[in-house]
Amino acid sequence: MMIGNFPYIVAMLLVAIGIYALLFKRNLIKLVIGISLVETGVNLFLVTLGYRTAGIAPIYTYAPNAKPMVLPTPQALTLTSIVIGLATTALLLSFVVFIYRHYGTLNVREIKELRG
Repeated sequence: MMIGNFPYIVAMLLVAIGIYALLFKRNLIKLVIGISLVETGVNLFLVTLGYRTAGIAPIYTYAPNAKPMVLPTPQALTLTSIVIGLATTALLLSFVVFIYRHYGTLNVREIKELRG
């Protein structure tokens, strides 16, 4: 049973916290966490859009005609988004490790000052 607009509110909060981290934090790890929070909020929003009350899974072929089916498109988009998000996060973390080894810091301001 869905509790009103609660999933939409949680999705908005996750996106807002992620954007806050992207705008106001200067640590590279916190920036990667902010990007992951935004991705999670968008995924939750997509899943919530496809929800139907008392809906059944779209893979169920012998479904009764009276019951609505959950939309499969947002589920497929969410699975694709999860895979892309995982690859993006892994790539960003590898960049963070490289930057830390090269500059010895994770602070964005200090890295900008070291550029010359």
